[in-house]
Amino acid sequence: MSKKAMTDIDKAICTAIQDDIPLEPSPFEILAKKVGISEDEFIKKANEFLDKGYIRRFGAAIRHRKAGITANGMGVWIVPDADRERAGKIMATFKEVSHCYERPIFEGWPYNLFTMIHGRTKEDCYEVAKKISEATGIKEYKLLFSSQEFKKESMVYF
Repeated sequence: MSKKAMTDIDKAICTAIQDDIPLEPSPFEILAKKVGISEDEFIKKANEFLDKGYIRRFGAAIRHRKAGITANGMGVWIVPDADRERAGKIMATFKEVSHCYERPIFEGWPYNLFTMIHGRTKEDCYEVAKKISEATGIKEYKLLFSSQEFKKESMVYF
């Protein structure tokens, strides 16, 4: 199925699964009814979307602030080009790291690897960053903490 071949039902299913899944015993039955198909058809199509790579996964997003995870530090790291792959893979193994990615450097901004580190306190985040530094041997880094959140939501495609 190409993008051009997406039917109205396909788009309706995508719309249904990009929103919050109902906290019910049979959430896909509820979503299927909204789309106008059976629960089995809905699940089969969602699995097809997974198999084809249209969607990456189903998952639950914890509202981390309500759960007490109130410190979120963006680790910005200066990593030599030859060491990015190795260091990035190590950084990504830390359970407190939800995002780990590379970006280009710019004049006045030499940081090329980024890790989003989550903890209950800023001190927790600093401790994780220290452990990442020790594990990778990368010593040049900073932690940036948000001062205000203006928007945080999932993307809506249809």
